[in-house]
Amino acid sequence: MAYATSDPGAPGPAPGGPAAPGTAAPGTASPGAAPPPAAPSNERVPYLPGTVARTAKILVVGDFGVGKTSLIGSVSEIDPLRTEEPMTQASVGVDDLAHLSGKTTTTVAMDFGRLTLNPGLALYLFGTPGQRRFWSMWAGLAEGAVGVLVLVDSRRLAGSFDVLDQIETHVPAPFAVAVNHFPDTPRHAPGELRKALDLLPETPIVDCNALDRASSVGALTALVGHAVELRTGRGQDA
Repeated sequence: MAYATSDPGAPGPAPGGPAAPGTAAPGTASPGAAPPPAAPSNERVPYLPGTVARTAKILVVGDFGVGKTSLIGSVSEIDPLRTEEPMTQASVGVDDLAHLSGKTTTTVAMDFGRLTLNPGLALYLFGTPGQRRFWSMWAGLAEGAVGVLVLVDSRRLAGSFDVLDQIETHVPAPFAVAVNHFPDTPRHAPGELRKALDLLPETPIVDCNALDRASSVGALTALVGHAVELRTGRGQDA
């Protein structure tokens, strides 16, 4: 995709010198000219940094309302793509709506964002819809993913059992579990959650706050480290 950008090397008027023909002098505005554009936001980086040598696709999954959209939005350096629509009665009796009384929208296709994890590596983040009627889309969204971050709400832990089963059955990629802490989330020891979720000893399980950038980046870092270790180990075994 091509982007139109200004040429930073283009010559301009010398300081204190006359303006180029047809332009206003520095510090003045041409009659009828539009106001200058606002300075770019420091919160978003629309262009991929030139230091990036590798990119990786990461899938962010979880049960309905666990914070997938929030996590991608908190870490993305580009304006995240969201496909949220008002909730309907289709969730009633199917999805676990406990602790979600204030939720009015739901993801119907995917979330998308980008994070430069380190100077040489950028992650493309794909978030899945959480409502069960959309789970059939997960396998397609997972194509090419090098890792999966499974977001868990320990207040509604039962909903994560089926999520993990979906991942282990349909997504052939390493995964890590991130426990998203809400204000009323009960605290559990990692060992208790590992046992409750029936995770293998080597599967990373970390705490996170999906609304906090540093915490969410930490969860993604744990996943990438796990994926690299598995790939390195397989290469050595071969």
